[in-house]
Amino acid sequence: MNQSRIRSLEDSQRDDRSVNPSKRMRLASPCGSAAVASCSSSACSNSPDEIANLNATGMNILHCDPSEAERCFSQALSLGNNKFSAKPAASKMGAAPALAPAAASSPRLSFCAKSPVNTHNDKTKLLYIYQRQEYDEGMYAYSEALPIEEHLTDSVRSATLMYNVGQTHVRRAKYFEARKWFELALVRLKLDPTKNMAITNMYYVRVFHNLGHCLYRLGKNEDAMRCYQKALAQVQQAKLGSYHEAVANNCLAVLLFHNNIDSAKALDLFREALVEYRKHLGSDSREVATVLNNIGRVHYLKSNYDEALEVYEEGLAIRRKILGTESIDVAATICNTGQSYHQRGDLSKAMEMYKEFLELASTLLGPNHRDIAVIYKCMAEIHHSQSETELAKTMFEKALAAGQQALGAFHPELASTLNKLGNLHYEMNDMDTALKYYIEGLHVEQMVLSPDHPHIIITLLNIAQIHRHQGKYAAALLRYGEVRELQLKSFGPNSIAVATTLSSMGLMEYQLKAYSAAFDLYQQALRIQRDHYGNDDHLDVAASLNSIGLVLFNQSEYTLAKQCFTDSLRIRREQLGSNHRDVAILWYNIATIYLETGEDDVAVKLYKETLRVERLSLGAKHHDVILTLQHLGLVHQQRGELDEARTYFCEALEIERTKKDESRLAIGKLLNLIGNIHLQRANVKEMMECYIEASRIYEAISDQAESLVIAGYNFYGLSTLHPPTAASA
Repeated sequence: MNQSRIRSLEDSQRDDRSVNPSKRMRLASPCGSAAVASCSSSACSNSPDEIANLNATGMNILHCDPSEAERCFSQALSLGNNKFSAKPAASKMGAAPALAPAAASSPRLSFCAKSPVNTHNDKTKLLYIYQRQEYDEGMYAYSEALPIEEHLTDSVRSATLMYNVGQTHVRRAKYFEARKWFELALVRLKLDPTKNMAITNMYYVRVFHNLGHCLYRLGKNEDAMRCYQKALAQVQQAKLGSYHEAVANNCLAVLLFHNNIDSAKALDLFREALVEYRKHLGSDSREVATVLNNIGRVHYLKSNYDEALEVYEEGLAIRRKILGTESIDVAATICNTGQSYHQRGDLSKAMEMYKEFLELASTLLGPNHRDIAVIYKCMAEIHHSQSETELAKTMFEKALAAGQQALGAFHPELASTLNKLGNLHYEMNDMDTALKYYIEGLHVEQMVLSPDHPHIIITLLNIAQIHRHQGKYAAALLRYGEVRELQLKSFGPNSIAVATTLSSMGLMEYQLKAYSAAFDLYQQALRIQRDHYGNDDHLDVAASLNSIGLVLFNQSEYTLAKQCFTDSLRIRREQLGSNHRDVAILWYNIATIYLETGEDDVAVKLYKETLRVERLSLGAKHHDVILTLQHLGLVHQQRGELDEARTYFCEALEIERTKKDESRLAIGKLLNLIGNIHLQRANVKEMMECYIEASRIYEAISDQAESLVIAGYNFYGLSTLHPPTAASA
């Protein structure tokens, strides 16, 4: 499972930190209707006191009513517009952007355009960062509005109000609008005629941090990285202290983590931030817990699950202590801990954590949230691994329903869940339902992924496999053809993946008895394999030679077929040893050619070698052993060696009766064959006993059109065994 999907993101209720982090800003009064009324009914005076009062009111209500706080900050900015804009032309930076006066009906300024319409790829990118703002990663460290102080210049006061308006948009997740206000605040700071960096240094740090935060939320990680780097440079240049360096280092490390740039560097930065947070804030602070959670995610993605669990559990203990039991950040760390247990193989502990996460998150996020869907899928995978098929199916279905509500009809994660459901139904032998889910997943993938994406190829292969399993060889051939076209574009004509698909297409043509087409496809696959591996000593080459041999046999080209089988046998014996089941298949096929060409003694000898290898490699009661015994019996019966034939038939029957998964149909057919031997030997009593029991079995199997065969035999046939390929995730 992808750990980075479960984010640990920022809590919008963080306290801002001044240069001295031990002192927090206190609001003059709590949120209330009086404060709102004060903002809405303020007299339109241009006095500094009135502007400061409006700003203070906005600060008081920012937490509980960001929209009304915006009205206060905007009205203050509008009242001071002419005053703040005075004499900008004297600055070397050029004229400041003009601000429109507030409309009569509302004191709110409105200079921001609506967010641009995203392209299809942009939508996919934004879906990836969907709902990240709900968790704390430490990216929104400077979250409070700033006061208007008497010693500030007009430009800095104007920048302060713009910064505060930006904060109201951040609180409402309007990051595009917030970004514009922070950018404008940055321009105003640069227009400060005094250039008093002692005053403005921390203003710059706050603005760069908030710009970085907005860009991060908008998915512009490279731009966000540059902003945080500027903030860090400002801190270091002005010597603002190690606490502020820690804030910047944590943010930079988060971006390195998400961009998969340098996990080692990210880990170093997180550890530096952790040391400083512990020094300045104590070991049980929210910030310490956040960085511990961030460190855990790095360890998780590096597959260091023990290290991840160590820091997750420490962070979880802190979060439980200071945030209580109903915090989304507690839920996030519970989830991350569960995923680490899951990957380490401690499934019972993982399931315990997942259930606790669902209990918390369902209340805090609602039942139809992306992360709820992800955890349902994790739980389904645990049930699946424990062969709890029905529970797995239920959880996958819940994951799909929640994901569709949270992400819409088209998203890569939905395609993944649909394919998981397809895999599950495939294993349940419910091919029609599996096919339905695979086709739905393919439709989603084709909407949200590039046309030649590997996931599309896998889903097409899964669909082809089901058609093949159902005997719909023409439909399977069509899908394999689509796969080949995508692989040719992605990998070129000489790719080993193309060779594998050509072999599958060859098998479908073989099943359709289009032997010439099958031969051409197998030959193409063989050429690619020989070029790719540089010689014939590879199992893929052996498989292609065997397949070509089968085609040639069906075209009565026995000499060429035997040569292909012999070459394939040599490779498999060298690569797998003499006692492998795939070696037995070649012995069987070569024996059948000798039988077909009238060399019965050699054929019987090779069939017995087939039987020896199968017993060693598969076990005495394997289905292939029973088939070979039956086949040897038929050969001896054809040669008139009835005692030998009866011996092989009876041995096969005894094995079939003692198997745990005995086949009643197979037992009936063997009884029929033994009855025929007794018929030829004129053993009427034994013959009738076999025929009667076989008839009762055939009658009981109502869905099988079987009846006694008294005369005529199907003596032999080539093995066309191609082990089925399990559906791919």
